[in-house]
Amino acid sequence: MAEENVTVAEEKLSKRVEDTLMNIKEMNLLEISSLAKAMETEFGITAASIVQAAPMSGGAAASSAQPAAEEKSTFTVMLVSAGDKKIQVIKEIRAITSLGLKESKDLVDQAPKPVKENVSKKEAEEIKSKLEAQGATVELK
Repeated sequence: MAEENVTVAEEKLSKRVEDTLMNIKEMNLLEISSLAKAMETEFGITAASIVQAAPMSGGAAASSAQPAAEEKSTFTVMLVSAGDKKIQVIKEIRAITSLGLKESKDLVDQAPKPVKENVSKKEAEEIKSKLEAQGATVELK
């Protein structure tokens, strides 16, 4: 029975991971969809990456999920402009990045510059809203 000995890329999985995989295998499509949405919200990951991990039946189903995997899961928060409240934006940059005063000021003065790279969509949107609340212009890339 291949289902009892679950391995990924020939690595032995922990009992906890094996149990989780077995539970997912027993789910119907609606339950898997609900799980995917909950994981997206909780962990800031895309549903496409979850769908690829879910058991697929047949080659057609697996190949149809492939293009969806190209959805963006990490973002770069770009400071385009500090706006009128440069000091408040510098303070917010310091809080977000843990940079020193000089480094934060340099980042703001040299805009457009990345504030934070490879962050989840949720974190990127939080950073964007914080900076925009201080008058900055921000883009997510």
